[in-house]
Amino acid sequence: MAPEHVREFEDARPRLFAIAYRMLGSAGDAEDAVQDTFLRWSTADHAEVRTPAAWLTKVLTNLCLTRLVSARVRRERYVGPWLPEPVATADDTLGPLDTAERRESVSMAMLVLLERLTPPERAVFVLREAFGYRHTEIAGILDLTEAHCQQLYRRARQRVDAGRPRFLPSAEERLRITQRFLEAARGGDLEGLRQLLADDVVSWADGGGKTTAARKPVVGGDKVARYLGWMSRDITGLAVRVLEVNGQPGIVATVDGAVVLTALLDIADGKIVALHLVANPDKLAFLATQL
Repeated sequence: MAPEHVREFEDARPRLFAIAYRMLGSAGDAEDAVQDTFLRWSTADHAEVRTPAAWLTKVLTNLCLTRLVSARVRRERYVGPWLPEPVATADDTLGPLDTAERRESVSMAMLVLLERLTPPERAVFVLREAFGYRHTEIAGILDLTEAHCQQLYRRARQRVDAGRPRFLPSAEERLRITQRFLEAARGGDLEGLRQLLADDVVSWADGGGKTTAARKPVVGGDKVARYLGWMSRDITGLAVRVLEVNGQPGIVATVDGAVVLTALLDIADGKIVALHLVANPDKLAFLATQL
């Protein structure tokens, strides 16, 4: 393959990864989809490709659609709750996050909501909401009519809007509550922790059957506060810090330098309404390479 075609692909790689991650909710799968796109690009008739970026986006999106279908089957056999893979985002790994909307597009809460969509709905929603593609462009990528894409988008938007909070907290409020949560949890301050939690808070933990984690959601402020009591244990080599993960302040725990847990908080009306804890070591591998 000619050097200029390699450069064209490398120029597009960050955007392709950002699309694939939002489509799949998995950094590892996103990397594989980008690599498969490169393999197809390496054997393509480049003389027939008028717009490399559009060609690559089309190939990648359709590879992701295929992966989503098989992923649904695998997740039905998954041990315990399935959560997306956490990704550190301070370095623009998932593209510029310079607006509240773009940050929300990679939040753990949004990625969980996207799991409710069909693969075509998810593709249309991601391309439209996160990357600003026009419906005519999306139609060309998915080989659908523009009217069908608009219908898919409306349906996806309705499903997502039904599950998202009306008002998003500011970045300052997210950071303040995350830091207070960490201080209370690490200090064993159950009363202080309880005050931060909404009465109907839900804690989801993804251990994938490979590490200790609740296999069912823990519901209710009192139960979640007691459940989080383990965070105050004194563990040799443990370090806990707040980093930007999926566009928001996230708690990252390491033991002797190895990432063992991430915790991301959903906040509404000044209270924590949901916790997403990822402890499956397979899902922490990409974040570990970033750190």
